[in-house]
Amino acid sequence: MRYQILHRTRYLYAAPVRESFNEVRLKPVTNADQTVESFLLKVLPACPLRHYEDFYANWIHHFEIPEVHSTLLIEANTRVSTHSRSLALDATPASMERLAECARMERCFDYLLPTRYVDLDPATWRLALDITAGQTDIWQSAVALMRWVYGNVSYTPQSTTVHTRMSEVLSLRQGVCQDLAHVLIGLCRSIKIPALYVSGYLATERASATHAWIEVFLPGVGWQPLDPTHNGTADDTYVKIAVGRDYADVTPVRGHYKGTQDRRMEVEVSIQPLDPA
Repeated sequence: MRYQILHRTRYLYAAPVRESFNEVRLKPVTNADQTVESFLLKVLPACPLRHYEDFYANWIHHFEIPEVHSTLLIEANTRVSTHSRSLALDATPASMERLAECARMERCFDYLLPTRYVDLDPATWRLALDITAGQTDIWQSAVALMRWVYGNVSYTPQSTTVHTRMSEVLSLRQGVCQDLAHVLIGLCRSIKIPALYVSGYLATERASATHAWIEVFLPGVGWQPLDPTHNGTADDTYVKIAVGRDYADVTPVRGHYKGTQDRRMEVEVSIQPLDPA
């Protein structure tokens, strides 16, 4: 599939602000599952843009606006083609005995640890063990954990905030896609399955929006996606922007400025398929 994606973020300040410093993670990655054909980032007030790759190979754009301004517009236009090759949910590619290999891999180390949003306390470990009892394959264990999250943590818009931790979501048994991803990551990591957080877009007939899911590492296979919000893997309606240990590593827009804290943020996402129906 090919998509044209518009992602517009607008900040409106109650009084003029100044010295705004920002970093933006809005350019999707190019990998085996997708190809970015074009990307254009526009910022108003106009200012120079710099970019680099972070530790997790995400594209970061950075800009500074020292002068006084009352609004800030960040608009990303992306054209991308997707050609997902996700593993079948009933596959059994890697024995649980191979988890010890992951612990020795540098590429997995960060994705086995607790983070700002993800807890690895004993209760999480016991829950994950109960859910995966009898499983002998890493992928099947991760799928079982995903199905548990889908069946026991309800997707409820506006039930949490961007600061809600995984432990709170497990207590509430509800959250948004970010929260369900954090819960699944915590369950996987608690039994030593490397799991990372993915930010991106999801284009369906019902909605086009930003989305979050996870990937788990399978020895001999690599990173494979799971989406606890939809109880499945990723197909060509998913567009990956960035990956990290949790949401804190992939925040679309992050920055600071001097001035009033009274502001309003408006976000608009439009995803248009380019392939004929």
